[in-house]
Amino acid sequence: MKLPPVRSALSALALCLASPVMAQEAFVVTTAADSGTGSLRAALADASRSEGPSTIVLQTATDIEIDAPLVYDGTAPLSIFGNGMAVRSDANVTLLTVARGADLYVQRVRFTGPGGFDINTRGDRDGPAGKGIFVDLRDDQTGTVTLVLEDVRVSNVAGHGIHVSDCTLADECGGGSGGAGEGSDASIVMRFDAVTVANVGHGRFDADGVRADERGPGGIHFHARNSSFQEAGADGVELDEGQAGDVVVRVTGSAFDGNGSYCDPEILEPLMPAAPEGEFEAGARAPDAIPGPVTGSPDDRCFEREVDLHEDGTVAEYEFAIDVDDGFDVDEAGPGDIRAVVAQVGITLNLDEGLDFDEEDGGDMRVTLIGVTGVDNTDDALKFSEEGAGDVVAALVAVAAQGNGGVGAVFEEADAGDVSVTAAQLRTAFNDGGDTGLEVVQEDDGQGTLLLVDSAIQDGVEAEGVDVTQ
Repeated sequence: MKLPPVRSALSALALCLASPVMAQEAFVVTTAADSGTGSLRAALADASRSEGPSTIVLQTATDIEIDAPLVYDGTAPLSIFGNGMAVRSDANVTLLTVARGADLYVQRVRFTGPGGFDINTRGDRDGPAGKGIFVDLRDDQTGTVTLVLEDVRVSNVAGHGIHVSDCTLADECGGGSGGAGEGSDASIVMRFDAVTVANVGHGRFDADGVRADERGPGGIHFHARNSSFQEAGADGVELDEGQAGDVVVRVTGSAFDGNGSYCDPEILEPLMPAAPEGEFEAGARAPDAIPGPVTGSPDDRCFEREVDLHEDGTVAEYEFAIDVDDGFDVDEAGPGDIRAVVAQVGITLNLDEGLDFDEEDGGDMRVTLIGVTGVDNTDDALKFSEEGAGDVVAALVAVAAQGNGGVGAVFEEADAGDVSVTAAQLRTAFNDGGDTGLEVVQEDDGQGTLLLVDSAIQDGVEAEGVDVTQ
């Protein structure tokens, strides 16, 4: 149930109770104490025992300080209405867990961890890194699981800021094409309005601002409006759909800024091999004659090592890199599509790509970008890649990319599908060292088209297997 922010929690509660369709059991939190009568912990325990939907109204005058995780163990929908106070902890714990895949709605609450985490002060050395909000789906879940947040802030936790998991491997699920595990038949729906996720994920490797892991036949729907995802240790937002199912994205009026720095290059670059890359003729270099994996660093997982061999087993080339992350990362592996509309969004200072959308196997990628700006990202500002028989269809209107270390905007189709890009009022400058502002590639048997209308690509267009019309 969506309520205007100006309504008080009591008004919201009255509306819920007055509706026969939304009839709910209500619990009022009157004390900021960690436990006992009138506490949030007690209200969650009572709601967990309820057979139907529950509403919790926070009416404390001060922030709620907790020493241990808060857990909702019910399966019926739960709504929490606050008045701007924080649920905070000085302990490295997950602040709120929905343990059995219930729908969750939260309005006007801040979730704040202890902060102070980095690669040298990790939150996963003596146990799990605490998260902000964690929704864990049941193995037998069906239908949709919905997380709705309005006027919510999550900050200063060691692990994911917000995590919705439909994966049997939990935090070991992995991401992208390497993602493993199984999941339920349910789909994940996330709707954010005026949400801020900031300074999270600096206490463990690959901890994102917002993370969704979907490993069953369901899909992921992510909608964000007027929200900010900033300074996450890994990706600002990462959506991993590892089997059948679509990823549907609608983001407007939002920002993805300064994400991806857990594997801090300033700390880790001195630990890189003296020769971080090399290329050799066949027979010239045995595998044991190149640098091995980096060990003894604050977190060895931060070092990527790739080795390609000749047919005789000798080294063709190798390369090391530090695993920094993106502003907004979407990975769809399986027969589903990626369908995205991103409008009036700023993407700045992320340590890898700004937007990085990847679709593999069967399925198309269809994206619309309106009024999107990518500035000063370390790699490409906007990257869209499809591997498989699917198509890439993109429309850009009033998009700008400037000063990025990689290309301003990349669209690539690696197999038999087509790539079709239409750009109106696209502006790029000073990207990729001044070499490439826009790259459109069809690497196999499909068709490639690029239409530029009223656009200024000051740093050049690279088109491979693509017909260009201006």
